[in-house]
Amino acid sequence: QLQLVESGGGLVQPGGSLRLSCAASGFTLDYYAIGWFRQAPGKEREGVSCIRSSDGRTYYVDSVKGRFTISRDNAKNTAYLQMSSLKPEDTAVYYCAARGPTYSYCSGYVGDFGSWGQGTQVTVSS
Repeated sequence: QLQLVESGGGLVQPGGSLRLSCAASGFTLDYYAIGWFRQAPGKEREGVSCIRSSDGRTYYVDSVKGRFTISRDNAKNTAYLQMSSLKPEDTAVYYCAARGPTYSYCSGYVGDFGSWGQGTQVTVSS
């Protein structure tokens, strides 16, 4: 059974940092694109970042470029989202998702990802 479990969320002050983790079980992360999405109250879920399986190429939505870094540790079967210079508008539930193994290309569309974690809350507030 494919399973993704996020952790690392919490309350942080503006300008602070958090690192989210996405631990995979039941499948090998190597063959999947991993996306991070977020959903704020009253808003649609949006793609934040993605890392491709084939070459580790990364993608970011404009609003987080230069502040967030996505990475993966295939030995630990875990992906990460390092978030720095956090802003109140980054407040949301953050989800990781996997796409693959047949089509493991990055995408910002929710429907392209077949496996999802339960989400972790990130709140940026003073």
